Amino acid sequence: MEPNNANHHLNENLQTIVLNPTTINQPFTFYCLPSNPYSLTSTLPPHSMKPSWLITGIISSMCLFLAAPAQAAKFTGWEYIASRNQLNFGTDSGVQPKATLLDGPYRLIVDLPGTQMSGATIRKQYSGGAVREVRIAQADANNTRLVIELAPGYGIDPQDAVIRSDIPSRWSIKLRSIDRGVSTASTGRSQPVPISPIIFAGVVPIGKEMVALKSQIKSLAARYDYLSPGMFFMEVDTGNYLDINGEKSFPAASTIKLPILMALFQAVDAGKVRLDETLTVKRGLMASGSGVLQYRPGAKLSLLKTATMMISISDNTATNMIINRLGGKIPLNSKFKSWGLRKTVIRRQLGDFKGANTTSPADLVRLSALLAKRQLISETSRSKVLDILNQTENRKLLPAGLGKGAAIAHKTGTLGRLIGDAGIIEMPNGKLYLAGIFVKRSFNDRRARDFVQAVSKLTYKYINDRQISQLPTGE
Repeated sequence: MEPNNANHHLNENLQTIVLNPTTINQPFTFYCLPSNPYSLTSTLPPHSMKPSWLITGIISSMCLFLAAPAQAAKFTGWEYIASRNQLNFGTDSGVQPKATLLDGPYRLIVDLPGTQMSGATIRKQYSGGAVREVRIAQADANNTRLVIELAPGYGIDPQDAVIRSDIPSRWSIKLRSIDRGVSTASTGRSQPVPISPIIFAGVVPIGKEMVALKSQIKSLAARYDYLSPGMFFMEVDTGNYLDINGEKSFPAASTIKLPILMALFQAVDAGKVRLDETLTVKRGLMASGSGVLQYRPGAKLSLLKTATMMISISDNTATNMIINRLGGKIPLNSKFKSWGLRKTVIRRQLGDFKGANTTSPADLVRLSALLAKRQLISETSRSKVLDILNQTENRKLLPAGLGKGAAIAHKTGTLGRLIGDAGIIEMPNGKLYLAGIFVKRSFNDRRARDFVQAVSKLTYKYINDRQISQLPTGE
């Protein structure tokens, strides 16, 4: 039987949507139709329903404002990748999908409770593959429904529809194994489809959204409405998180040096490079901007010293030397992708003053989570990485908002129109939380720095106060 709904015809038509979860980091295509919310009951053929407009772009950078109550999550976009049988979709805050599989024909129905989209229904057909159609509509006042319908003769088992996420606002649906030669006759079966647990970066089970902190920071941001921020924070032990434009792509500036540092120590562990080997400052690798090696052509220094200068004084020439030693941007980008970083890409060597290299707050927190959870590199390399990150000299961003006794291993980034900071914060009680923040600004506007400091202070106080309130009390 079909899931219950006040509008049976809407449910029946929505049965046919198929979702695809493999390429969260790819561009999303948004479709909106000028029809009413229940237009899926129309008897018109699907090809006669023309989109009134089509927007293509990265979901995290799109502005698709949808009418919804303040408490409801907003459906922000979707993308179906036919070659992978995968559907990706996003919301502006965390949701917990519910999924059902029907047969005759096979339809995967995914409901997003507490989520609203615009009144327009989305209906997109595909030919030549296992998926016939994807449909998305507002099933009722507080439920957005996605339907993936398979083509005649195709079927799937519930366990082969993999619905997963590592943050509750970005989901993917992967049809892992699709059977051919399946009967299209309906048996009336309605089978629940399991939802994979949300494990951030594959290492931290997701907790609760820090709703009170998010409200405080949004109020703060309203006073700095000339800035454009994105941030992601997470407690390591609880998985509780704050996500405000966390998946949005930003110019990486010098924060790109953090994943480069991790890649270097992976190469050390693999025996591909040695920390005591000697590098030479070559003119083709010299770069202006931050650092002193640009003034020392021909200078020789150890790989460890070069890596330390890349982080501590953010030396651009040292960074180019490390990139060159590791084989260039192509193998590095491949490595970043293998770690699950979605927006982190090196497109040109440093200094990257136009912001071609990119990352996101969530990506840098993913990397910090892997480091905090002792992944990717050996314990010896981890100790060295943390020691180097502790030497970052710029203390004017996240460190300025921390309480007494707290420590931070981090990397900053600065361009004329952007600042950023990301790293691991250890509180005096030994608890860890992870931070990633970027702020776009007018050229060299120092108020962006004030904003980052204020966010850091609010976050530290919120986490610290909550931990204190949970301490056991004496008789």
